[in-house]
Amino acid sequence: MSVTHDSGRKKNHLDRQFDLIRRREEAGELSNPKGYRFARKFLSNRLAAFGLVVFTLIVLVSVLAPLLTPYNPRAIDLRNILKPPTWEHWFGTDKVGRDLFTRVLYGGQISILVGLGSALASAVVGVLVGCYTGYVGGWRDALAMRVSEIFMSFPQIILVLLLVAILGQSLSNLIIIFILTGWGGIYRLARARMLSLREEEYVQALRSFGLSTPIICYKHILPNALGPIMVNITLSTAAFILAEAGLSFLGLGVPLDIPTWGNILNVAQDLRILENNWWVWLPVGIVISLFVLSVNFIGDGLRDATDPTQQG
Repeated sequence: MSVTHDSGRKKNHLDRQFDLIRRREEAGELSNPKGYRFARKFLSNRLAAFGLVVFTLIVLVSVLAPLLTPYNPRAIDLRNILKPPTWEHWFGTDKVGRDLFTRVLYGGQISILVGLGSALASAVVGVLVGCYTGYVGGWRDALAMRVSEIFMSFPQIILVLLLVAILGQSLSNLIIIFILTGWGGIYRLARARMLSLREEEYVQALRSFGLSTPIICYKHILPNALGPIMVNITLSTAAFILAEAGLSFLGLGVPLDIPTWGNILNVAQDLRILENNWWVWLPVGIVISLFVLSVNFIGDGLRDATDPTQQG
C-alpha cells in the first residue's frame, strides 16, 4: 500500500512539474536568447557581411534620395538630352534630359518595395499556411494544396500578364499580383519541411507537455526550417525585381511616369541608345546586379546562421 501511495504521489509531482514547464514555455520564460551567436555566425561569412553592407547602402541612399540630389526625377530638360556623365549629372541624362542618378535613387525606392516587399509578403503567407496545414494535416492540408496547385498550374509570366490586364496597371496591383503568384512555391517548401520535422522526437516530447499547436508549429519547428526559406526569399526577391523590369520593358509594369529601375531600362530597347549611350542603361544595370547579389549573399548567411547543424 505504501508503494502505491508513493507512486501516486510521485505521479502527481511530475504532473505539477509538467504544468509548470508548460506555463513557463507559453509565457516565453524558457526562451534562450541566441542573438549573439546568430550575429557571430552571420558576420563570420564574409560574403554575407559584404552583402549586408551593399544592401544597407543601396537602401539608405534610396530612402535619402531627396537629401542626396537636387533634381526632380520626373523633370524634363530638353537642353540636356542624352548628356554623358559629368560632375553636374553623375550618371548622365536620358533622352528627355532627366538626371539618371536621381532617377536611379528614386527608382530604388519603388523597385525595392516591389521586389523585397512582395517576396516578404508572399513568404509570410506561404510560411503561415504551409507550416500550419503541414503540421495538422487533414482536410486543411488538402484544401491548401489544391489552392496552391491552381495558382502554380499557370506559367507565372502568363498569369502576371493576365492579372495586370484584369486588375489594371498600378503599383499596388503589381505587388498584389506578385504575392498571388509567388506564395505557392514557398508554401510547398514550408509544408514539405513541416511534414519532415513533425515526426521528430522533440516534437513528440513537446506534445506530451501539452503545448498548443501554434507554439509547437511556429516557435519550435519553424526555426529548424528557416534555412531553405531564407534562400527562397532571396530568389523570390531577385525574381520579382527582374519581373518588374521585364513588365516595365513591355509597358505592363509600374506606370512609366513613376521612376523604377525597370522603367529606366525601358529606354534601352532602342538599339541606338543601347549602342551609343551606355550611361542610360549600364549604371542602373550595375545597381540591379549589386542589389540582387547582396540579397543572395544575405540569404546564404542567414541560412548558415539559422541551420542548427552548422551552429557551434
